[in-house]
Amino acid sequence: MAWVESLQKAIDFIEEHLLEDLSIEDISRQANSSVFHFQRTFSILTDTNVAEYIRRRRMTLAAKELTTTDHKIIDIALRYGYDSPEAFTKAFRKQHGVTPSEARKFIGNLKSYNRLVIQVSLKGAEPVQFNIVEKGRFQIIGVKKEFSCLNDQQQQEIPKLWDEVNANGTSDQLYELNNGQIKGVLGVCTMNQDQKEKNLLDYWVATEYEGIVPEGFQHHEISASKWAVFAVNGAMPHAMQKAWKQIFSEWFPGSGYEHAGIPEFEMYPGGNPFSDDYYSEIWIPVK
Repeated sequence: MAWVESLQKAIDFIEEHLLEDLSIEDISRQANSSVFHFQRTFSILTDTNVAEYIRRRRMTLAAKELTTTDHKIIDIALRYGYDSPEAFTKAFRKQHGVTPSEARKFIGNLKSYNRLVIQVSLKGAEPVQFNIVEKGRFQIIGVKKEFSCLNDQQQQEIPKLWDEVNANGTSDQLYELNNGQIKGVLGVCTMNQDQKEKNLLDYWVATEYEGIVPEGFQHHEISASKWAVFAVNGAMPHAMQKAWKQIFSEWFPGSGYEHAGIPEFEMYPGGNPFSDDYYSEIWIPVK
């Protein structure tokens, strides 16, 4: 459960430096993680992103200070990282639904977000369906785009890429070209060392393919590994989001496995992804 402790260490770091200029790089470093993997794990377990957590916590403490002290609003705004009363008021109203001046007069209700404590369940109410697969090195072909990991930008842009490949027929081509053991279209995140340093990643919509790369597609080699393959049953995107959360909060802590550090991926076979009986998979390299 070292990864749980690392994540909690990063959250504690945020709290200890909440009034300072926090960077996602410094926060991720506390968890011995890349920006991408830290933000992904944080979002899966907390249902929010790092920037939003920091904003909520600052506005919670700002509300407390407004209602328990006579400090000037401009001073409180500066203390919590806002250069102007207008920017502070906008952020404050977004969370609490009232202005700082109204809060000081005890008008309306305030919304408080407590400090996060990561908890995991070692015994889930629902079974996690998985099997362990040994697979040698294999090639994927497809299309890729580079995205920034900062402020979870990739979370907003990756769905647009899927809309694009579904609309222009690329995903249909990949289904037809698939000739490997893994049947379906894959969503794969990869990053080289240079990208890690710049907080960038490549996201692939791809398929396993043996042979010469067809014109119009790029290729990438996935290293040999032991894989935990999780069955995902249900309509997208809810079923996939639910499965990721169950894996991180229930399966990993009690499994005895660790992430092997090479790209993980989601596998989508043919069929209607919005159907309640749709089947897909999550493949995570483990050691």
